[in-house]
Amino acid sequence: MGRIPETMTRSGWIAPLALVACALAGASSHAAARSAKSTTDVDLSGPVQPVVMGARIGEHPGLTRFVLEVSDPVTPRVFKLINPDRVVIDMPDVIWRLGTPDRPSGRGAIHSYRYGMFRPGESRIVIDLNRPVSLAPLMIIPPRDGNGYRVVLDLTPTSQEKFARDAGWPEGMLAKREAGAAAASALLGESSSAPKVIVLDPGHGGIDSGTVGINGMREKDLVLDEGNRLAGVLQKRGYVVHLTRDKDTYIPLQERVNTARDFKADLFVSLHADSNPIPDVYGASVYTLSEAGSDREAVELARKENQSDVVAGVNLASQSGPVASILIGLAQRDTINRSARFAEMLVGQLRRVTDILPRDPHRSAAFVVLKAPDVPAVLIELGYLTSPRDCTQMGTQQWRDSVSVAIADAIDRQFRPSVADLKAADAMR
Repeated sequence: MGRIPETMTRSGWIAPLALVACALAGASSHAAARSAKSTTDVDLSGPVQPVVMGARIGEHPGLTRFVLEVSDPVTPRVFKLINPDRVVIDMPDVIWRLGTPDRPSGRGAIHSYRYGMFRPGESRIVIDLNRPVSLAPLMIIPPRDGNGYRVVLDLTPTSQEKFARDAGWPEGMLAKREAGAAAASALLGESSSAPKVIVLDPGHGGIDSGTVGINGMREKDLVLDEGNRLAGVLQKRGYVVHLTRDKDTYIPLQERVNTARDFKADLFVSLHADSNPIPDVYGASVYTLSEAGSDREAVELARKENQSDVVAGVNLASQSGPVASILIGLAQRDTINRSARFAEMLVGQLRRVTDILPRDPHRSAAFVVLKAPDVPAVLIELGYLTSPRDCTQMGTQQWRDSVSVAIADAIDRQFRPSVADLKAADAMR
């Protein structure tokens, strides 16, 4: 397939996610920066979790090139395995933000590839092959012309005999895998003695109905019902669950944030339903925090949801100094990274039971309710109340039950890796 070589084009790469200082709703970014400098010093010197921002395949006569774009330098390990023939790339724990990565045509050396967390602290890419290959030395290209770091792997044809001779697990790999399984089992024992605290936040309520669907379904009713169902599933699995509201009443946005902090939540999940002037737009999506929204639609949605206090007639004047000092802590990358990691797992679980927004279902925007600096948080848009397709399924008991179980399964994967990670590891070998 005559794709343009990586060295000749950079179109299609996904821009890195910008992490900017967060400030109060309505305050300018310049004022926020001055406030952050004058109020406290934010330490960003800790380790940064790399973000994989793109994957690219170049297919040429006698050469297949596989390229990853990464936000920060990584040290991958590459090896080959047989039965079936495949190439494995191991890296430290990364955040996957591939968007819509390149897919092979099937005519080159690469048949398909998959990626994800292999075990706690390690990520893996498995490349399934159409034919045996020889691997050129891995190249790490420093950032240039607006790109991140590029990890470049060239695959060239070889004989099956030579491929098999060079293939095999790296020395000590099997022992490490067994040790990882034992550590995961120990982690399960710890988690069972210290239940995780989950705060669920059904959006809107009371005077604020949120979006009203084409069939008359109100967002505030849908998300409250879904929140109660999810709470029941999580409680049966041993979690401590708190809801920001358990009846049709309005709760100011900042109170929702404070609830998560007051209960020292391990995770905050806000439930909403979306709207769009185009009725053909459908599917669930998951949002994490970023002052720079992932796209115009995400920015507009955050603006609309953040107006909830105005709709309810809440006095916003009280959100001054103390809140500002709290929001400065949003520069803490660890909280943002944990939120993003959970969001990726959540999208994967939701995809099994409901329609997912076809384009970039993991998005980011400056939602007020996601701004607790020390609590990983996501906002789930369950679907579009303006979509006949989504409205029909969201109105069924079966859909609501299956979605609550899918969200609970994602939470299990976040906090109980001994079971989920071992299953994922089997799929990644």
